[in-house]
Amino acid sequence: MMKRIGAHRPGGARGGRVGAVLLAGALATVLAGCANQHEIRRRHDAAIYNTELGIDYMRRGDLPLAVKKLDRALRENPDSPDVHSARALLFVRLREPKKADREFREALRLAPKNPNFQNNYAVYLCSVGRVDKGVKTFVSVAQNPLYMSPELAFENAGVCLRSVHRDVAARQMFTQALAIRPNFAQAAWQIADLDFRQGRLAQARQEIDAFLAANQETPDLLLLAVKVTRAQKDPLDAELYARRLQLDFPNSAQARSLPDLGRNPG
Repeated sequence: MMKRIGAHRPGGARGGRVGAVLLAGALATVLAGCANQHEIRRRHDAAIYNTELGIDYMRRGDLPLAVKKLDRALRENPDSPDVHSARALLFVRLREPKKADREFREALRLAPKNPNFQNNYAVYLCSVGRVDKGVKTFVSVAQNPLYMSPELAFENAGVCLRSVHRDVAARQMFTQALAIRPNFAQAAWQIADLDFRQGRLAQARQEIDAFLAANQETPDLLLLAVKVTRAQKDPLDAELYARRLQLDFPNSAQARSLPDLGRNPG
């Protein structure tokens, strides 16, 4: 007697039920995973949005709202270096240095190669008098291949050193900045201003003239040239520099300060 096609086999129905249960479980796991990913993505997006709002409120000077938004961003994504960096800047504004330092370091722990976080921390360190660590951090920024303007980091390091009158080391930083970008006017001004402040008038004049002969003038350099030439008792060149400043940068603060130079030569 021939067996009927599709006849019942022992365990067939049970096996089908087990397979269906397993499939349903697998689908539930996939759906749960998708839901979790969606929730994570939602929280990350919300953290970005609230961080941007917090920064915007900081810029407006509305610190209570900035606190509210950045606290929310932290709850939404506590592992975001951007959130911690923004909170660090907020605590600087709130004059809470311990909290600011902690947030700066947390941002760098989460993103150790981010040059913007490094730079912000270096600025903060110098502002609170931690000059050695600040300068070291600026140098790290300058040496970071991800940072596109290393001359700015060296210049900032020099400014930090000048703030505590470590002028020799500051000059080295400004010189390194100029070695990277020879037309960097602010670094040239810093070096010439150092010489002017220390009474090396001829050297300061030479540095200004050499830079202006090859590069675009700036209000700072022209004003410094006026000061140097006046200190050298050279009224003709002082007047020429003053006129260049007034003609080329008539609305600048430097041009407006010219009438006060006689009362305050420095």
